[in-house]
Amino acid sequence: MGYTDHFNFDREPFSNAPNEKFYFDSEQHNQALLRLKYSVDTDKGLAVLVGGVGTGKTTLARRMLDNLPYNKYESSLLVMIHSAITPEWIMSRICTQLGVKNPDISPLKMLKQLYERLLEIEKEGRKAVVLIDEAQMLQTRELMEEFRGLLNLEIPDKKLLNIIFFGLPELDNVMKLDAPLAQRVAFKYTLKPLSTQATLEYINHRLQVARCETSPFLEEALMLVHKFSGGVPRLINTICDNALFEAYLRHSTEVTPEIVNNVAEDLGLVTVGLTLASEDVQQEESDELDDIEVIFEGLEEK
Repeated sequence: MGYTDHFNFDREPFSNAPNEKFYFDSEQHNQALLRLKYSVDTDKGLAVLVGGVGTGKTTLARRMLDNLPYNKYESSLLVMIHSAITPEWIMSRICTQLGVKNPDISPLKMLKQLYERLLEIEKEGRKAVVLIDEAQMLQTRELMEEFRGLLNLEIPDKKLLNIIFFGLPELDNVMKLDAPLAQRVAFKYTLKPLSTQATLEYINHRLQVARCETSPFLEEALMLVHKFSGGVPRLINTICDNALFEAYLRHSTEVTPEIVNNVAEDLGLVTVGLTLASEDVQQEESDELDDIEVIFEGLEEK
């Protein structure tokens, strides 16, 4: 028996494993998707989304891919897992993902093949889109020049390829390796940590997806989750998951402030005392405490 049975969940609500069922459409994520989609639909060429660790960039990239149906888009998502990537590898992968059969080993011939494929996609009335996740790993000028060259694939008054970079804030410095490419960014959006209210809504959403009937989190515990996580979704998940497990080990049906404090300390997230850092933060949380009951009343009625 695990804590899912203990709390009568049908699944773990705070796993960090990608799962589209748990996608939380926060205001900023919604705005980011709208802008990225607009960038593609109007053939802007290059768009960039940046955010800190754990703010949901990969989740947003996958969501963006899901919102590009095949009948209108030829799309691909490439994840950069290390910095030892060559321009030839990038070109080959993009060719393959966009439907080029048997890409040539010659970079020039490969580029010609890609151009011809992009023309085919254009004649079909579709748009070609390449999403690059962890784009901060593209750490050479040669790679940046390669992407600038891809953006030059166009016909009169229209670009044939749209590229979206998803990455950490240091992506800004990486792109400066090739100033002309940095100047071609037509759209940029920055993901920020969730506000206190958005954090509560995020937790509520994930509990609902897990078929939670009554939230085990006390109000004060929720405020501490936001404090220790800083509103970063990945840390929210980690804290909540550990707190639920700790409550299960204690045979408790409630997640108390004490449990959240202990979990945060074990995770190395406590750098000051148990009090909040400033009076401003205290006031913000006090103002929003009233809203928590409203959020969770709807959950308890389900």
